[in-house]
Formats: sequence, C-alpha cells, structure tokens
Amino acid sequence: MFEAIMDEEERGQVGIGTLIVFIAMVLVAAIAAGVLINTAGFLQTQAEATGEESTSQVSDRLQVVSQSGNVTNLNISGNGDERAIDELQMTVAQSPGAGNIDLTEVSVELIGTGGQVSSTLAEGNIEMFTGETGDEVVLTESGDRAEITLDLTSGDFAYNDDTAEGGLESGDRLTVTFTTASGATTSTELRVPTTLTQDQTSVRL
Repeated sequence: MFEAIMDEEERGQVGIGTLIVFIAMVLVAAIAAGVLINTAGFLQTQAEATGEESTSQVSDRLQVVSQSGNVTNLNISGNGDERAIDELQMTVAQSPGAGNIDLTEVSVELIGTGGQVSSTLAEGNIEMFTGETGDEVVLTESGDRAEITLDLTSGDFAYNDDTAEGGLESGDRLTVTFTTASGATTSTELRVPTTLTQDQTSVRL
C-alpha cells in the first residue's frame, strides 16, 4: 500500500517539502487570522460608536415642563394695538435617561401661521434656576431646570410674517421644536387663548 523509499536522499527531500508546505499553511492561517481580528475590532468599534450615537439621538432630549407667554399691546395686524404675546417663557429639563445637555448648543424652530423661524439658543435666552450663566448653562441632573425666553418681536426669533410687529395673536397656534446637539428633538404645540384681556400680563399656553 505504501511505497518504501530506500534512498536516503529522496527521503530527506520529501520531509523538506512537507515542512515548507506546513510553514506556508501556518503563515497563511496567521495572516488570515490577523485580518479577521482587525476587521472584527473595526466592526466592534464602529458598532459601539453607532450604538452610542443612536442612543443619544433617542434619549438626549429636552422635556418641556411649563410654557407661558407675556401679554402686552402689539400692532400685529397693522390696524392698531391689540393684546398679544410678545415673549415666550418655557421651562425645560432633561428627559429621563438623558445625558448632559448644553443649552447653548440647542436649536429652536418655530412654525405657525406667522411663518417659520429657526435659530440656536444664546446665553441671553437662558436662565438657569441655580443662577448659573455662560458655560454653566448645562443640564446635568434630572432635577435641573432652565427657563428659555424667546422674543417674538425682534432678534433671532422674530416671528411676524412681514407684519407691523411680531408676536402671537388671540387664537394663534405655534409649534416649537427643540433639537439638541446629538440630534434628539422635542416638539410642543402652543395655543393662544381666543381672548386676551387688559388685566392679563401673562398666560399659560
């Protein structure tokens, strides 16, 4: 069944050939294993980064605790002063499970009958209940609260649709959308009462 190799020189040549083939197989296997390990490591890193980003987009949201408007006399329609809302005050907090949220990196979009306005919050729009300002306008705990004030008559959030003055009239509706730096969004709809009296200085929306 097996051929006997009697010549010692031929026996040695067969052994060297087998050794070369074996070494080549080991090298190929080692290279393949290295490629697989590197690829697996890259995919794991990419998956972790994608997972963290996706989680942030879902969880790092703002929660609107309360919303109100400042009532004053405005010439919105161009037909003389009437009771209207010139400023919005909105108290916000972290949503459950959210990480730190820097409010100076939050963008706000207003959409309603008066048009569409979008801008990023500035320090002047934010007041922390702890009295912190500047670089400290960051929500870090679930108990943190901040009041965001939006001037609808001038500045970055002027909302008027080419009327005499910006603001919200009686019966107006406005959708406010907050988008954090991670891309998580929170939308809330504001509804102005159908009647605003001279006695009112503020109203819940």
